[in-house]
Amino acid sequence: MKKDLLHFQNWTTSELWEILETSAHLKRERRSGVDHQGLLRGRTLALIFQKPSLRTRVSFEAGMTQLGGHAIYLGPDDIKLGQRETTEDIALNLSRYVDGIMARVFGHEIVEELARYASVPVINGLSDSFHPCQALGDMLTIWERKRRLEGLTLAFIGDGNNVANSLIEASAKLGLRFRIACPPGREPLAQVVAEARTLGAEVQILHDPKEAARGADVLYTDVWTSMGQEAEAQLRRQQFRGFQVNLDLLQLAHPQALVMHCLPAHYGEEITYEAARTPNSAIFDQAENRLHAQKGLLALLLGR
Repeated sequence: MKKDLLHFQNWTTSELWEILETSAHLKRERRSGVDHQGLLRGRTLALIFQKPSLRTRVSFEAGMTQLGGHAIYLGPDDIKLGQRETTEDIALNLSRYVDGIMARVFGHEIVEELARYASVPVINGLSDSFHPCQALGDMLTIWERKRRLEGLTLAFIGDGNNVANSLIEASAKLGLRFRIACPPGREPLAQVVAEARTLGAEVQILHDPKEAARGADVLYTDVWTSMGQEAEAQLRRQQFRGFQVNLDLLQLAHPQALVMHCLPAHYGEEITYEAARTPNSAIFDQAENRLHAQKGLLALLLGR
């Protein structure tokens, strides 16, 4: 039976730990010179992109190459998802050609529809509602730096967006306390918060960045305006003024608090350059760990 990664709702704690442990193992072995070309030899991954990307495209393509497989990039003009051809037909066609599909899209319903009709695993490389691949890389990064996940406090400063939603889901499954400080009306999805709380997770929705940052083990932020929201950029700058990760906010967190950002960063808006370059910054570890976390995921989904 195929397994999709659209979000973490249908993934157990033990399954998420299997991904993280596999990712860490592959990372250690690659650094020691072990060849993993045999793991996905002969396997092909289709990469569907409605949105441009640096980290998602390069990490998936490089990951498939390092595991001995192949990735095919399908940009916005290559298949015109849902326009030139229905999403259903695209899923049915690709299932005859490839062993997995990764999609980076606008509406989350697109990856849901791809998964409904595809007979191969579908991975959500980003949708407007969730970004599970980013959260996997983030959890791997925190685990590496802190040597544990359970009991840590992750404070997210900014928009309750797709990254925040996935971090809430991952935190609930892996035992982190989650706080978000956002302007009123910019909270994460209520359903995501409710489901996390039914699992016994501690999720706090706050509107004061200082309250969220106080004593936190991780300070996390993201851009105030995501792709597709450019028309709201000026309004969002006004709404999010004061929701910036800077050196003053860092003083309120744990002395060894990690600074995290999923990139790209708009320095001077959601984070200052100085905060992004402190010794406790894990921003570029996160970026690297997108590669390793996705390799762990791909090895488990496509290698069996």
